[in-house]
Amino acid sequence: MLFALPPDDTLYDALLSRDAAFDGRAWVGVTSTGIFCRLTCPAPKPKRANCRFHDSVAACLEAGFRPCKRCRPLAEGQEPTVTDLLDALEADPDRRWSEEDVAARGHDPSTVRRAFRRQFGMTFLAMARLRRLGRGAQALADGGAVIEAQLAAEFDSASGFREAFARHLGMVPGRLARDGLLQADWIDTALGPMVAVASRTHLHLLEFADRPALPRELQGLRDEARGALGLGRLPPVDQIAAELEAYLAGRSARFDTPLFPGGTPFQRQVWDALRAIPAGQTRSYSDLARAIDRPDAIRAVARANGANRLAIVIPCHRVIGADGSLTGYGGGLWRKRRLIEVERAYA
Repeated sequence: MLFALPPDDTLYDALLSRDAAFDGRAWVGVTSTGIFCRLTCPAPKPKRANCRFHDSVAACLEAGFRPCKRCRPLAEGQEPTVTDLLDALEADPDRRWSEEDVAARGHDPSTVRRAFRRQFGMTFLAMARLRRLGRGAQALADGGAVIEAQLAAEFDSASGFREAFARHLGMVPGRLARDGLLQADWIDTALGPMVAVASRTHLHLLEFADRPALPRELQGLRDEARGALGLGRLPPVDQIAAELEAYLAGRSARFDTPLFPGGTPFQRQVWDALRAIPAGQTRSYSDLARAIDRPDAIRAVARANGANRLAIVIPCHRVIGADGSLTGYGGGLWRKRRLIEVERAYA
């Protein structure tokens, strides 16, 4: 379960005092060094402006931080297999990891997949791939050339980078418009990387980077924008990134970023009903159908729920089975479970 972090100022005070109460519950990433530590680390304390606090080791790794060699934040509380592979990833970041590499270290790939999913909600190979892809996407967003993005992502070849980027975005980087009407960017969250697409005034898409439907959704946006889809960060993405951080930290469940969800009138009616569900509460598909005065349209409501391309802010994760069981979620059931746990603080 995610620990709802207190305000950053409180965590920084805990870092200065080496408060052991936060050990295993909060970590600090230091932007000036690229390293993350326990709050009890004996190293000299960084400036407040250089600190980024996270509620999991996975979030620190996904944000691109390396484990500190003094306080060794990976040394305790991890399964030996997980610790070994995370250490190997840090020692050899240039490698394009495969199951054969995992087996060569004496680990059974299926056991590793289960261990990483249990600990982080993603496989080791997915973690390595997303970290590289995230660095590449950031390089492109900052105006770097494709070859610079390739090197930032640590791919062995330009074609390897393009293939990975195409798998997530549905196109190769060279086809993305530099001054596109819509701009895509990467957001690191406690639940893994997300892709956000915005115009200068509205957020059009917010999805987890490993969602299978993401390439199709991005291609649809590209068609809607008549090809004018580029890489970069526009104001709505800055706003939603800050709101996501506060939401996952347990500080606020309010999202004020202007949205452009697209969809048909019926789909927008369903999505409005989703946004009317208070944080900390859940509904069934039949509840939603009754809420929009279409009690017989349960299947259509379910399809509209699945067509939502604004994860979390249009909270389709708040829909569960009539028997109380978790139902399908494009970002993965493990994320749905954690989102519901986070929202218990808002109930």
